[in-house]
Amino acid sequence: MPAEKIQERSGLSENTERDHRPGLCLTDELELRFLENLREHGRAKDTISVYRRNLSKLRKSLPEDSNLTPTFLSNWQSELLDQGYSPGTVNSCTATVNSLLEFAGRRDLQAGQLPLNEGTLLPELTRNEYLRLLQTAKLLGKRQTYLLVLMFGTMDLPLHALASVTVEAVREGWVFAPQRLRVPPCLRAELLAYAGERGIGSGPVFCTRYGKLMDRGNINVRLQSLSRDARVSPEKCNPRCLRKLCVATQEGIRASLELLIEQAYDRLLETEALTVGWNESEVMER
Repeated sequence: MPAEKIQERSGLSENTERDHRPGLCLTDELELRFLENLREHGRAKDTISVYRRNLSKLRKSLPEDSNLTPTFLSNWQSELLDQGYSPGTVNSCTATVNSLLEFAGRRDLQAGQLPLNEGTLLPELTRNEYLRLLQTAKLLGKRQTYLLVLMFGTMDLPLHALASVTVEAVREGWVFAPQRLRVPPCLRAELLAYAGERGIGSGPVFCTRYGKLMDRGNINVRLQSLSRDARVSPEKCNPRCLRKLCVATQEGIRASLELLIEQAYDRLLETEALTVGWNESEVMER
């Protein structure tokens, strides 16, 4: 048998063995021992706090048995990217878990870092481009695609949590993904009307014509199909860019409100100062 074939078969065997190795159960005890080890080795409090936050993100994505499997970390990286985290933040989370795995003697479960280059940066989708996507989907009669754009553009919903968007959850006005997300009234009304017309009385709202939950590929194909007609760059037509716009819009509104609060508070203090403020000339007259 040629050497190349032997190496190829050997590599397949190693990958198979890797996939069948037992995972690691992330227990409270293991996490505490890991963090204590960091303190003993002189890590700063701020650094340890970052590690603790990253592990908290990890726990939210772990299955019920808290088992870290050989393929979990790579899937988790994709999940974090879908949630809108930058590649740098994902790498920070990966480094934390890799350190934990090394501490536990399970380097075989570690994952590599994501490349940090311009290709990994998330492009900015403008509000006007978002509205053009909605208008184009409406003009083309693509209602399901229209609702996908509307949902990701108005809710901070990660793609992997699409199954949580059920008729029951929309009717209640809240989706758990796993944090509780509010369904805006305008989106709620449109989703319920769509579900009613499609005969979807319960369960996930976004399904294929065969009744299966829409997957990542199906959604991306639908969003990408709008790019040319809407005159929007294809790189911006995805759930991550829509979520980024949603978060940026909310942050902008919060910043404006905070400025208004500061200005109103300053005006209140100035008015009070005119009434009861310390006036040096008045004191001297007394």
